[in-house]
Amino acid sequence: MNVMKSLALGSAAALLAVAGAQAADLPIKAKAVEYVRVCSLYGAGFYYIPGTDTCIKLGGYVRADFLGNAGSDFGGQFTGSSAAHNRLTNYYMMRSREDFNVDTRTATEYGVVRTFADVVFTWTSGTYSGNGGGNGSTFYSTGSANSGNLTSVNGLSNDGIAGGSLGVYYAFIQFAGFTMGKAVSQFDAPWTNYPGNNYDSLYGGSGTVTGVNQFAYTADFGQGITLSVSAEDQALYYQTNIWNTSGASASGIVGGNYGVSNYGGLVSPDFIASVRVDQAWGLFQASVAAHDNHVGYYGANELSGHPGDKWGWAGQLALSIKNIPTGPGDTFSIQGVYTNGAGRYNAQSLAPIAFSMFGSSGIAYQSVGFAGLSDAVYAGTSAANGTGLELTTTWGFRGAFTHNWNPYWNTAIYGAYSGVQYSGTAKALICGSAGMAALGITAANCNPDYNLGQAGIITRWTPVKNLTFSADVAWTHLDQKYTGVATVPALNGVAKPATTYELKDQDTVSLMLRAQRNF
Repeated sequence: MNVMKSLALGSAAALLAVAGAQAADLPIKAKAVEYVRVCSLYGAGFYYIPGTDTCIKLGGYVRADFLGNAGSDFGGQFTGSSAAHNRLTNYYMMRSREDFNVDTRTATEYGVVRTFADVVFTWTSGTYSGNGGGNGSTFYSTGSANSGNLTSVNGLSNDGIAGGSLGVYYAFIQFAGFTMGKAVSQFDAPWTNYPGNNYDSLYGGSGTVTGVNQFAYTADFGQGITLSVSAEDQALYYQTNIWNTSGASASGIVGGNYGVSNYGGLVSPDFIASVRVDQAWGLFQASVAAHDNHVGYYGANELSGHPGDKWGWAGQLALSIKNIPTGPGDTFSIQGVYTNGAGRYNAQSLAPIAFSMFGSSGIAYQSVGFAGLSDAVYAGTSAANGTGLELTTTWGFRGAFTHNWNPYWNTAIYGAYSGVQYSGTAKALICGSAGMAALGITAANCNPDYNLGQAGIITRWTPVKNLTFSADVAWTHLDQKYTGVATVPALNGVAKPATTYELKDQDTVSLMLRAQRNF
């Protein structure tokens, strides 16, 4: 009887154990997966971030450039080895770039909160560096990446990213009409540097295509009418030079520098206001800016004294007309700018502010055309002999006409014309400097003013959506105002000998071939 009871109890325990094991193996009901949902509130390409009410859009492009006779990507041969036109000159360059941007939007009781960031990863051909004298003293440099004593092979950076560079174009927050962070300036026309072109070096208007730090507010009055006011960082994009001509040297002047640039610390951001009308027919915009010019000291320390600050200013008008009679989607865009003591609002952030271009001559060893842009000029080594700031005046125009041949092909013709003018007092300081005397340039032959004429044509082919191939040819003419000849010292950085050079206008033509895939 006891044996039977034991068998019964053992069997029951075994059955319970098996049942428990089977229960443990039964599937547990999983939490429902929240799939990514399309967000249609802000246009195509937005999706809800799972578990939030924030919408996100990812985008960017991959780009490959080939450049001929370009001093940069994509500028002219204006200074340095690129404009020497000798064996140190790169007659071609190449660039590859990956751009990646993130756009988020969240609806709140106060309106939409937006964040936007755009970063780029770039590899660009470098330039020759060194003293130009040969015997192993020049090397091919990939740029600033080589300045940190990094391991290198034949002058090429080996810093783990193949000598490439990282750039942050935009990083800003928008909320309730405010824009805070690195964004396109409120002064700029919507096309920034590019009314119809790829060429980076056009004068004739402001352009912060890679963004400028700012705190801005935009009021929307409806019907496409807006008013924007902003305080923007002047340090990176809105300063040219404030020259103390007492430090001018002969080699510096030929390099387009009429003295030692001597900015003091930052005192004030630039203040900007713009009114825009953006409607079906096109766009009109009027912009003004105030720019503080603040220098350091005449000499090496505080006891030497300093010039007082002077405020410069800039004004710009921009007009774009859409769907003109030449064809569907055709546009015409133009802008004009005038500045006094705020030259970067004409020579935008990617344009050259120094010129040192060499060419042929029938009366001397070679010819040279040099010029430079400043916001202000002064002179002196102490308060006893120092002068005040003389502001530099500029003016300029640029524009483009774009014609669509069909849905796959379009062509734009573009151009710019600008002038830089120094006051009579500023000219006397520049032309009376020791550096100008060393060049043998007399007052009768000395005039630092210059004009810049530019023209180009670009054709684009888009065989499939978001894939575009383009060819862009740009010409620039430097109309410098010096006459006669100059006795130039040896310029070792570009391998130019000490001899006599003719002072002459110069021209440069550049080519860009580009393939770009947007996503």
